[in-house]
Amino acid sequence: MTHQIGYALIGTADSAVLAAFAEAAINSRLVAVVSGDPQTHALAGESGVAVYRQDEFRDCVQRDDVNAVYLALPTSMRGDAAVEAARARVHVLCDRPMAVTADECRRMLRACQTNHVRLMIAYRLHFHSAHRKLLELVRGGAIGAVKTLGSDFSVRVENREDFRRHRRLGGGTLYDLGVSCINTARHVLEAEPAQVMAMTARANSRFGGDVDEATVALIRFPDDRLAHFHTSFGEEQSAMLTVFGEDGLIRLAGAYHAHAPAILEVVRGGAREELRFEPADQFAAEIEYFSRCILDSRPPEPSGLDGLRDVRIVEAIYRSARDGRPVTLPRPDPSSRVPPDRPETLGEGHDPSR
Repeated sequence: MTHQIGYALIGTADSAVLAAFAEAAINSRLVAVVSGDPQTHALAGESGVAVYRQDEFRDCVQRDDVNAVYLALPTSMRGDAAVEAARARVHVLCDRPMAVTADECRRMLRACQTNHVRLMIAYRLHFHSAHRKLLELVRGGAIGAVKTLGSDFSVRVENREDFRRHRRLGGGTLYDLGVSCINTARHVLEAEPAQVMAMTARANSRFGGDVDEATVALIRFPDDRLAHFHTSFGEEQSAMLTVFGEDGLIRLAGAYHAHAPAILEVVRGGAREELRFEPADQFAAEIEYFSRCILDSRPPEPSGLDGLRDVRIVEAIYRSARDGRPVTLPRPDPSSRVPPDRPETLGEGHDPSR
């Protein structure tokens, strides 16, 4: 195995993702782009990498110098692309969320396991220095036993053509924003949810689309610990995470942003401490880490199983909002393998329009 992993970027990506490959050059390099977006083609051309149309995906992953793909496709298209890449014996770094449904996540997991390739979900917050500090403080008992987490994550998505506003492409505030809040809560509490409740607001006709404009969700974890979050496509930008403990609280402003400073505040007994974290390239960090996992033949985290569990929770939250009642989640399979085929106990899946 070469000491540098060759990547194909699949889908539309901003300049930050393309630039991240240059930062991760110690063990990673971008060799090809598959996209239908002219701007992505232009940016890739400036970097001197090969450019393919969307219908040339299979040709791209058959290249000898493509060892891995970075999937930046709309959510509904990630499953087929991951399976096709796995069949070509190409490792998969998939944007979050992993897919629209839990069944699609399982299909991706099986394809990667059958073909012995690595699968990682690109939760860049695992490489965010402020989040790592927050986890260090929580694990060290800085605020005592954690009781509740709260998140507010809102952005303005005003482009009617943006895939995040269209159900058929896997849009919706939970898929775009809520998965980060869910994944953070699971990792801070080191537990899997037992029950969810939620309400959604329908899309504002001003911007079009057929998904939720906003969602408010409550998640119950074991030992009577709670997490609540609010996501929105049509409100003032916000990215706040608060962890409440028995002896204090930790508040992280800018918690979910990729390119902005983050302010971490610890409050204990009325005393306040504040730490500032300047923006760092989380995309480069996750690419470099994934390449190390491939080179060292070790499983990456966050894993595909992690992605599956988050999508199951998203499905449950949308069902709760649709039916107007709490939804109890099945106990997660502790195995590192893919859960067996079985009917989803959550009933119908993705319905972000309600």
